[in-house]
Amino acid sequence: MLAGVKPFVDQDFAMLQYDPCKAAAHLAKLDRRLARIIKQAGPCTIAPPRLQSPFELLSKAIVYQQLSRKAAATIFSRVHALYPRSRVLKASAVIDTPDDVLRRCGMSAAKVAAIKDLAAKTLDGTVPNLAKLRRLSDQEIIDRLVSVRGIGIWTVEMLLIFQLGRPDVLPVGDLGVRKGFMLTYQREAMPSPKELLAHGESWRPFRSVASWYLWRSLDLQNGQKLL
Repeated sequence: MLAGVKPFVDQDFAMLQYDPCKAAAHLAKLDRRLARIIKQAGPCTIAPPRLQSPFELLSKAIVYQQLSRKAAATIFSRVHALYPRSRVLKASAVIDTPDDVLRRCGMSAAKVAAIKDLAAKTLDGTVPNLAKLRRLSDQEIIDRLVSVRGIGIWTVEMLLIFQLGRPDVLPVGDLGVRKGFMLTYQREAMPSPKELLAHGESWRPFRSVASWYLWRSLDLQNGQKLL
C-alpha cells in the first residue's frame, strides 16, 4: 500500500486506496471544465474486484489483446479448462504446458510466447505475488511488468487504475483519455501525451479519477451537450 494512503472500503469500492467522491469533489474545485463533466456523469464508479493473482490478471490481458471480448473469453476459458483442479491459472502449470497445447486453445504463437515469458518472470519473482505487488509504488510496478513480453505500459496502467485502485495514474497514451480531453476542453485536436501530462499535474493526487471522467465525457457526447 502507498505510504500515507488509507484504503477506502465499502461494499461498492472494496479495494480503492481513496474515497472517489472526495476525489471528484477535489477535482471539481480545481477545474471548472472537468467539474461540468463530473456533474453530468455523476459519482465515479471505479470498483476494483477482490483480486485474483497477478499472473491470472496478466495472462487474461495477454489473451484479450486485439480480440473481441467474446472471442477472447472463449479462448481464455479453454486455457483455464486445461487445469481443472486450479481455481486460478498457475505459472508453474502454464510453463510446463507444451506450446502446441496452448495453441490449440486458440492462442497465437506470439501470445503463447508472451504467456510463457510471464510464467517465467512470475516464477523468478520479477512479477510479484499480490501481497508484494500492493506494497510497490506505481512506477515500480510499471518497471517490473513492462519487462514481460507482450505487456505494455497501457496494460499496466489499466491494472493500476481498475484492479489495484491506485488514485494517481494518468494514461497519457490512451486514445479515449486524449479524445475526452479534446472534447472537454474544446480543443481542435487531441493533446500530445506530453501536453496531457503537463495539464494533468493540476489533477494530482487523483489523476485516475480525472481520467475516468475524461472517458465518461465520450459517453456523454451523444445525447448531452457539454458546454
